[in-house]
Amino acid sequence: MLIQLVPGADWQYFVSIAAVSLYVSMTAVALSTVVSVPVAVVVGFADFPGKRVVTAIINTGMGFPSVVVGLLVLLLLSNQGPLGELGLVFTPTAMIASQFVLATPVITSISLSAIESVGQGVRDAAFTLGGTETDVGVLVVKEARYGIVTAVLAGFGRAISEVGSILIVGGNIVFSDSTSYTRTLTTAITVEARQGRYETGLVLGALLLVLVLCVNVLGSWVRSRSRGRGDVQQ
Repeated sequence: MLIQLVPGADWQYFVSIAAVSLYVSMTAVALSTVVSVPVAVVVGFADFPGKRVVTAIINTGMGFPSVVVGLLVLLLLSNQGPLGELGLVFTPTAMIASQFVLATPVITSISLSAIESVGQGVRDAAFTLGGTETDVGVLVVKEARYGIVTAVLAGFGRAISEVGSILIVGGNIVFSDSTSYTRTLTTAITVEARQGRYETGLVLGALLLVLVLCVNVLGSWVRSRSRGRGDVQQ
């Protein structure tokens, strides 16, 4: 129905942009989660000199300026950069790399807070029962799972709402047949607004809100099911 609000709107254009947005953001968040959660567990468990500095750096990373991240990734992947031979600049892969850098500090920081919030008594009890370091780590992650799910959702929100960095490294490319290559919902909204096509921009904005809402509803459902299973086991 929303498409009907935009004269001459093309379904392929909207679907293609949404598909690129979801592919890039979900891939970046999935890779970030694989890296962030183990890092959060190690930092949360380990006691080493400079731990506060490492934690401060992780927290500071949550506020990385996106355009600076985009510029650094562009310099890394450009023809003159160390990875220029791979030909990744202005591709979805470059956008994934940029969003990965932006999402990782968010997921790591929130996951670390969730892990550190697990009481010391839980860890001591696990050690007393003969648990190894790995067993205790798995137990703590299980206890902190609600916070970790929240961290992943926050990372996804950071990724899918990004404009500056992916505009720099992706180029906002769309083919003549209205098929998006590196244009996402956020960059498309920027283009449509600049060109005065506010109806199309509003439809794209509504579509972005729906996608974010669906992901958050899914996350809430996962957390509620996990909480329900925990109550049954108790």
